[in-house]
Amino acid sequence: QVQVVESGGGSVQAGGSLRLSCAASGSIFTSKAMAWYRQAPGKQRELVAAISSGGRTNYADSVKGRFTISRDNGQNTVYLQMNSLKPEDTADYYCNQGVMTTSGIYYPANWGQGTQVTVSS
Repeated sequence: QVQVVESGGGSVQAGGSLRLSCAASGSIFTSKAMAWYRQAPGKQRELVAAISSGGRTNYADSVKGRFTISRDNGQNTVYLQMNSLKPEDTADYYCNQGVMTTSGIYYPANWGQGTQVTVSS
């Protein structure tokens, strides 16, 4: 059974930084793509960043240049480094283990429970 567990959320002032972590178990981590999604109150869940098994990355336009997704295959962990945070980044952030096609499209599969990020102005 695949388990995906996030950590690292919290509250920060605008302009600050946070790093989210996601540990995955129950599957062959190195063969899986991973991603971070977020959902703000009253809004749909959206893809923030994804990374393929080979390290290819995709980002939402709203976070390009500020967020960085990375993975440590030895630790079965994926990270989301968030810099220059804005109030509009406030949301619940969800880790996902899924599939990325050769054209870079990410298909979600196994979800974590989410971690809250609050950015105050």
